[in-house]
Amino acid sequence: MATQEQNIQQLSEHAIETSRGERFEFGKNWSRFLALLDDTRIREAEESLREMLEVDSLKGLSFIDVGSGSGLFSLAARRLGARVHSFDYDPHSVACTNELRRRYFPNDEQWKVQEASVLDLAYVNSLGTFDVVYSWGVLHHTGKMWQALDNVHRLVAPDGKLFIALYNDTGSQTARWKWIKRIYNKLPGVLKGPYTVLVIAPDELKTLAKSVVTLRPGNYFQTWTNYDRRRGMNRWRDIVDWVGGYPYEASTPDQVFEFFKVRGFILTKLNCGRVGLGCNQFVFARSTGNKPSAQRS
Repeated sequence: MATQEQNIQQLSEHAIETSRGERFEFGKNWSRFLALLDDTRIREAEESLREMLEVDSLKGLSFIDVGSGSGLFSLAARRLGARVHSFDYDPHSVACTNELRRRYFPNDEQWKVQEASVLDLAYVNSLGTFDVVYSWGVLHHTGKMWQALDNVHRLVAPDGKLFIALYNDTGSQTARWKWIKRIYNKLPGVLKGPYTVLVIAPDELKTLAKSVVTLRPGNYFQTWTNYDRRRGMNRWRDIVDWVGGYPYEASTPDQVFEFFKVRGFILTKLNCGRVGLGCNQFVFARSTGNKPSAQRS
């Protein structure tokens, strides 16, 4: 396990990267989201897991949340009965996850939260394997996405499932957004909010204009008030996360499929239709006999 000295060093590395504008502070964004968290959002997160994993319950299963962020899906998995291990590179995200554990499962021995990097192979190898490995919208923000994916596949137990979501590569659009995100992280804090509004304004104005032309102006406002909460999120927090989310990499469904195929995984569920620049979602299964390529402690 990561020692206290390693955690202090990692915290320093994270702080250095954010101070240089090389990394978005996802955890600070999600700490604001916790004030909006309610039972409806939690139930929506639970339903998201049920649907993609094609289960009614996670009772008796082990679940690891790689890059736990707000901690919402760790909480959802725990409420569905799983033994949960959560970790994140961002100390503020770790604090968010610990806060949800404190609120809903205080002193729970079946939910462990740690600060660590998925790029730390020694740490990953120390964890063992899990029935469900979950990482939604995280690995493309590590700066070394393919290395992160290779590390993550080691965590999946034989007959286990891997549920990941990765940004879709659209070519020139992806390159442009990488540039936008890099600029956001170089700006002083006081300018980041106005920059975010400026970046999203063209699309927002198009949506507003469309609703006015069709004589349904209320439709635009409903995109905010009735924001799709299937993953339990909040629209503004998602927008900030999107505009600022850096490092930023993307992949095509074919690339991801081939990557895991050669590692002995079978694709069991895919959601990649009309996602644009958003996330393609994959559920892979490791068939019996295809063991992880590293020894476990």
